[in-house]
Formats: sequence, structure tokens, C-alpha cells
Amino acid sequence: REFRFHIKPTLGLAGAPVLGALFGVGWTPCLGPTLTAVNALAFNEASAGRGALLTAAYCVGLGLPFVVVAVAYRRALGAFGWVKRHYLWVMRAGGGMLVVLGVLLLTGVWDTMMGSMQTWAQGFNVGI
Repeated sequence: REFRFHIKPTLGLAGAPVLGALFGVGWTPCLGPTLTAVNALAFNEASAGRGALLTAAYCVGLGLPFVVVAVAYRRALGAFGWVKRHYLWVMRAGGGMLVVLGVLLLTGVWDTMMGSMQTWAQGFNVGI
């Protein structure tokens, strides 16, 4: 099912929290599982510093693209225009990546790759 809020806040800067709340409600199915995984990792590490680091990385990863687009708005409009003009190819490329990911998952190669990356990442223990 799809639920949409057709509310346009006209309060300017004061409407930003309303827009943020609507954004959060709309993206909950996408963000919830990822945030849950980050919190589970943070709780299982038994270290407040490690949990804070994981949560900060999650927040930066989520928010940084929006900040970059806001700072480079005019330039971003050109990029969005390119995507709009090449929409069919963008969709095909995304679909192709999903097919490749599905094949990697089905064959077990994805698990092997993730195991290698986890081993590699353990070498970057920052002592938190």
C-alpha cells in the first residue's frame, strides 16, 4: 500500500520540521531496518564509544548526500536533468545491478565477499 500526505507547508523555515516529520514517516520502511541493524551492532559491542561511532557514521551517510545536493543545488539540477533525460538507461542499469546482486546472493559469492570485507575491516579497529 501507499500512503501520501498532500500537505505543502507554507511557513518557510518554520515549516521545515513539518516537512522533516513527513519525510521521516515516508522513509520509515527504508530507514527502519538499517537503523535497527546499526543499533543492534552498537548494543552488542558493549561500548558506548563504538555505538556512538556507528550511529554517527549512519547519520553522516544518510544526511551527507542531502547536504551536498543543497550546497550544490544549481549544479545538482543539471545532474537531475541528465537522469531525467536518460531515465530509461538509469532504470536498466539499476535493474541490471539488482540482477547481478541476486545472482551473487544465489551463488553464495556475496557471502564470501562480505566475509572478506569483514576480515579486512577488522584491521581498522580504532580502539573504541
